Order: sequence, then structure tokens, then C-alpha cells
Amino acid sequence: MKKSVKVFGAVIISIILTVLAACSSDTSTTDSESGKGSDFPKKSITLIAPSTAGGGTDATARALAAEAEKLLGQAIGVVNKPGGSGSIGMTEGANAKPDGYTVTMAFVELTMYEHLGLSPLTPKQIKPVALINFDPAALTVPADAPYDTLDEFIAYVKEHPGEVKIGNSGTGSIWHIAAANLETNADIKVNHVPFEGAAQAATALVGGHVDAVTVSPAEVKAQLDAGNVKTLAVMSDNRSDIIPDVPTFKEAGLDVAPIGTWRGLTVPKDTPDEVVAVLEDAFLKAAEKESFTKFMSNSGLGIQLKSSSEFRTFMDENYEFYGEIISGLDLN
Repeated sequence: MKKSVKVFGAVIISIILTVLAACSSDTSTTDSESGKGSDFPKKSITLIAPSTAGGGTDATARALAAEAEKLLGQAIGVVNKPGGSGSIGMTEGANAKPDGYTVTMAFVELTMYEHLGLSPLTPKQIKPVALINFDPAALTVPADAPYDTLDEFIAYVKEHPGEVKIGNSGTGSIWHIAAANLETNADIKVNHVPFEGAAQAATALVGGHVDAVTVSPAEVKAQLDAGNVKTLAVMSDNRSDIIPDVPTFKEAGLDVAPIGTWRGLTVPKDTPDEVVAVLEDAFLKAAEKESFTKFMSNSGLGIQLKSSSEFRTFMDENYEFYGEIISGLDLN
């Protein structure tokens, strides 16, 4: 009788152990398939750059990917998806499978599309990974312009209402909004001239086709170094590391909110937090590598790092901020 009880008990224990092993195996498989396992990533990652090859967003994405893939142990392939002021690539990224294997290099226009009526895409449709870059609008004029300060520029424009031409990177672009915001805050009237991009606007400035531009320091740095242009002020809370001798608008006498472009990494909104944490750690560490910081400095691009949660707050604030600005501006 005792022997039978022992045999029966051994059988029960064996069955329990088998069931537990099967459950453990099923859970492991489920985690792996969903991307939640600690072994993420298990394959290469695609990084969408919603811009043409060779631009600032594309260059930043490729330089960052080169460092991040060393930390993740998997290749990161950068794919360009231009069009719709970036909305095509960012929409594709937002609608990708939420497993962490498709990351998108988003930029400031993500917080503006809905306000401009260009796309229904908003920050609510993505999950932030990390902010990498911020570049303020830099009011830049020809080196021989008859004004050397922001105050002198504003005074000149007031004496010549509607005559001063300010080039931008396209109607409704961040640099157009920067110029329109300056116009409103300084109570001046300018002639907005759109171009296909910031580089083209800067070229037009040097060629004498426009009187000023409100693009990033990166777009004017080469001409500034060559002595062909001068930057009067930057729209940021702090001076730009790229052009540290140039005052902020507030320092120059006009208190305007910071306006500029930024670039950050995002994934689809349903991506598991565990996966986001892995990506966040890798990309933030990659952004601090000497090779990346040197590349950004040489390219005239600023570095500003924010964690996933900080980036979420930053984007939400941008969404509200640009919504208020755009509603009060005449962007026609």
C-alpha cells in the first residue's frame, strides 16, 4: 500500500513538472514573438529617415545608426522615405509592426501637421524613444546689410514695410513659422519667400535674392565662416554651441519663445515598453559617443538629449505651442 502511494505521488509530481515546463516554454515563445523578451533585438532594425538622402535628418540618422548598432549587436539599415514634408515617412513608421524593429527619425513638423491641415498624424500616434537634436532658427542677413543687430533690423523693416524679403524652406515649414512669429512679435511686415529647402533659401540669401533667412545655424555656418553673411540672433533659450558669439533673441531685446527644428527617434505607439527601454538606452549612449558628437559639431548640428518620458512631454508641449502660434498667423 505504501509503495503504491509513493508511485502515485511520483507520477503526480512528474505531471506537474511537465506542465510547468510546457507553460514556461509557451511563455518564452510568446515573449520572443511579441518582442518583449530580454533578447531583443534578434534581427536587423530599419530606421526610417522621412527625408531625401544627404540632408540633415538623413545624415544624423546614419551617423547615429552607425554607433547604435554596435551597442545593439544588430545592423541598423537607414531607409529614406521623403514626401509630404516628412509626413509620408513618419506615417509609415507610425503604422509599422509595433515590435521595435522599425524606428523612425521624426522631426518637429510631426507636432504641426494637424494644425496646418497637411496630415492627421500627431504625436499621439507614436511612442517616443529619445530626442537627439535641436537647432534654433537663426536670423541671418548678408554681411553688407545696413543693420548689425536685431533692433536695427526691426527698425529698418518698420521703415520699409513689406519690402524686406525673408526666405524660408517652404510655406508652413518650421522656418516659415519662425519668420512669421518674428513678424508678429516685432510688429513688422515682411515678404515671405518660400524655397524647396533651407539650403536653397541660404543660397538665395548669398545670391542677393532675399534679404534675410530664418533657418538653422547649420544651413548658414559655411557662409558665416566665409564672411558672406552675419547672424543677428537665434530663437532659443540658450546660445547655440555652433555659433556661440551670436545672442539669443531675448538677449537682443525681443522676448520670443524658442523655435527651431529637432530630431528624435520614435516607434509605433503599441511597441512594448521593454523594447523601447532597450532602444532608448542604445540610442542615447550612441549620441554621446565621440565620433557622433564630432560629426554633429562638424556638420553644424546641435545635440540635445531627452529620455523617452522627457521627449513625450517635449512633443506634447510642442503640439500645443505650435497649435497656438499657427492659429494666430497668416501663413498664406
